[in-house]
Amino acid sequence: MHNPLVRALRALFRAVATTILVPVLLFEEWGWAPLAALVARLARLPFWARLENLLRALPPWGALLAFFVPMLLLFPVKLLALFLFGRGHAFSGMAVLLLAKLAGTAVVARIFQLVEGSLMRLAWFARWYPRWKAWKDQVLTRVRESRPWRIVRAVHRRVLRGWHRLRAG
Repeated sequence: MHNPLVRALRALFRAVATTILVPVLLFEEWGWAPLAALVARLARLPFWARLENLLRALPPWGALLAFFVPMLLLFPVKLLALFLFGRGHAFSGMAVLLLAKLAGTAVVARIFQLVEGSLMRLAWFARWYPRWKAWKDQVLTRVRESRPWRIVRAVHRRVLRGWHRLRAG
């Protein structure tokens, strides 16, 4: 049996982690499929097609390591954003970070599509990924069912209808 204090701390940790992760989860949920599809179009280029074939053929640990490549490539970009912030260029710094996040999500999403089968051969990944996905889907369902989310969606639909009416003349 667990101590009530341990249970309370665990619940507090889950609540804080969920609150911090929700914006990231929403962004990645929104961008994952469309951004991966955008990167997939690059496979028309011979170099990119060869690169994708190499990724598909990676063994499980190689597939896992492939996720570090975008992080390493984007590290200097994130340093540039910090430099811009430090020089008082907040807008430029935010633009660089946003573009880095979009590019990183696009590439990681595509890499995951290419290596998911290989990753599932790692016992710990095959055990934890479905749990992560179920937790993420549960959190996103709760967010989408929340009153603030429904209000934002309703306002968004009204704005879109107004925009379409304005464009139609």
